[in-house]
Amino acid sequence: MMIPGQDLRLPRYQWGMKVKTLTALRNDGSYPDAEPEALLVPEGTTGEIVQVGEHTDSNTPVYLVEFYERLVVGCLEEEIEPV
Repeated sequence: MMIPGQDLRLPRYQWGMKVKTLTALRNDGSYPDAEPEALLVPEGTTGEIVQVGEHTDSNTPVYLVEFYERLVVGCLEEEIEPV
């Protein structure tokens, strides 16, 4: 739901784009098989955007990026860049 007066932030990146991480991605608690704060993806790792969504409270784009084989991690724009 969009809050009146709050601008929708359009995504910079699209589905299918190859990207690399600008920072190490750690478990924020969304991966139950990994310890909290465990390293999921090292900085500089490449992957592919498989879905583009939106954090509804902040209207911020969220990118689901597949790294390795079958490891999909939600990323913010400041955590990735195109390759």
